[in-house]
Amino acid sequence: MMSNKPLLKKTNSFPLKNKSPNSMDQPTIIVGPRRSPHQVEFPTSPEVPQLGDEIFHVAHPQHPISQTHLPDLFTCAACKEYGAGERFTCSDCDYQLHDFCTLAPPALKRHPIHPLHKIIFFPKPVKGGILKSRCDICAKPTKGCVFKCTVCSFQMHPCCAMLSTEINISVHPHTLRLLPIAGQSSNGDPAAFVCDECNRRRSGRVYHCTICDYHLHAVCAKNMVNGLQANGIKGMDKPSLLGTAARLASQVVIEFIGGLIEGLGEGVGQVLVQTATRGRSYIRSARTA
Repeated sequence: MMSNKPLLKKTNSFPLKNKSPNSMDQPTIIVGPRRSPHQVEFPTSPEVPQLGDEIFHVAHPQHPISQTHLPDLFTCAACKEYGAGERFTCSDCDYQLHDFCTLAPPALKRHPIHPLHKIIFFPKPVKGGILKSRCDICAKPTKGCVFKCTVCSFQMHPCCAMLSTEINISVHPHTLRLLPIAGQSSNGDPAAFVCDECNRRRSGRVYHCTICDYHLHAVCAKNMVNGLQANGIKGMDKPSLLGTAARLASQVVIEFIGGLIEGLGEGVGQVLVQTATRGRSYIRSARTA
């Protein structure tokens, strides 16, 4: 007897398709709710094949996952970042993925934010040495899957890869354009701008309005992609008291060590001067004798 259950498809990526050769000249992405099922639009891959109700994902091969919409907060098992709303979930366990992490292509060619090189999707964290590896768009740490350039050091979260050089958002009537890094301020510091959404200064790329003086952090624009804003979830990016205390403590330690080294340097210098003075006195005494 034939089963009526749809055939499960195993996938973790899709080929890139551009609408036209000139579609990348003026890239614009609308940040907001997307169509279902399985509709994820990266700036360089606007067309995604239709899938069945359930799929097997390479990161979770033991159970099928299906797309659903839930308003609660979750942490994506792939990129380790927050999300709400659209997601892929496993009905057998608590495994959850962003839709854009689930449907991320293996590579993005000519991404508007990094058009010179192809960026590759790495499903596991990329080690960054002693320093924390950070996204070049939102400046937050990369703890899970990431898009990374193999030619230079550029990298970004899958959620940030959903952004473009120009975006339209529901909370502002005009088109926003991503400022070049060198043009974010007179000294190239993005923290010189106060975001009109979070009312804070912070690191990371900045969007500015093409008509008025409105500014938006890229990290705040992410919340319009990952579903946090649409589901009324706020304050997830605010620094914790513990984190602030740790930063203050580390600054005190650095200043203490710096003062200690400076003091040691002065002490060593004084010893050298005293030794040299005694040496010259000994030589003059020897010559007189």
